[in-house]
Amino acid sequence: MTHHDILQTAMQQSAEDMGCSADDFLADHPVLVPFLMGPGARRYLKEPMTAHLVSYGHNIVAGVAPDVQEEISAYIQREDFYHCFETPSLYALNQKLEKKGYTTCFMAEYYLPSPAGIPSLTCPVEARLLYQEDFQSLYLPEWSNALCEDRKELDVLGVGAYEDGHLVGLAACSRDCEEMWQIGIDVLPAYRHLGIASSLTARLAREILNRGKVPFYCSAWSNIPSVRNAIRSGFLPSWVELTVKPVSVVQDFNKEQLLMQDPE
Repeated sequence: MTHHDILQTAMQQSAEDMGCSADDFLADHPVLVPFLMGPGARRYLKEPMTAHLVSYGHNIVAGVAPDVQEEISAYIQREDFYHCFETPSLYALNQKLEKKGYTTCFMAEYYLPSPAGIPSLTCPVEARLLYQEDFQSLYLPEWSNALCEDRKELDVLGVGAYEDGHLVGLAACSRDCEEMWQIGIDVLPAYRHLGIASSLTARLAREILNRGKVPFYCSAWSNIPSVRNAIRSGFLPSWVELTVKPVSVVQDFNKEQLLMQDPE
């Protein structure tokens, strides 16, 4: 699978996620389309989605609900596309959206394998290939980035790092859509900074490619350890996303996060 094939697969998936054409991401101007999540969209994307902004580094493609079409259209037309993902601009956008009961929500950076390929990295402890049946006892807080308890059926493949028979690191992938599997990684605190994360991530990426699927990786731009791991593992930033949702949805999400941190 060539880098062109990988990138084209990702753009086709983004098009399925929001209801546009893959060619729209290569245009030299902003593209606005009615938001329409296709049947093959990534499983973790959830409605309501008032607007979904995506850039592969050429422009912005925005899938929008009719209620915010005017605001989003003016926003993506007014300046260079990358400024639309910066906080000064987002503050201005939120002021307009909140008048209609909406606000910006998730923002993330996504990574694809580098054109140079995925490196072969040595793990300092034993590494084992794991399958879905091996995950049943691993849905624990320490492995919550690698595995998702809410979507167990999508966790299909992993690589575990073991010392003296104990799991100390885990990279696993979720079959989030037909052609692309997303990698998550966790390493116990005492075993970090030893090269375990990057060796597991790279090994899993190669296993995914060997199965004819595209591995991808996601990180908040502020999560420097995660960004560094992606780059060391042979991934490069490839696209960014920003979602707009009803204010009530964001408020509920924040309440859930607070309860998880302080259940009492």
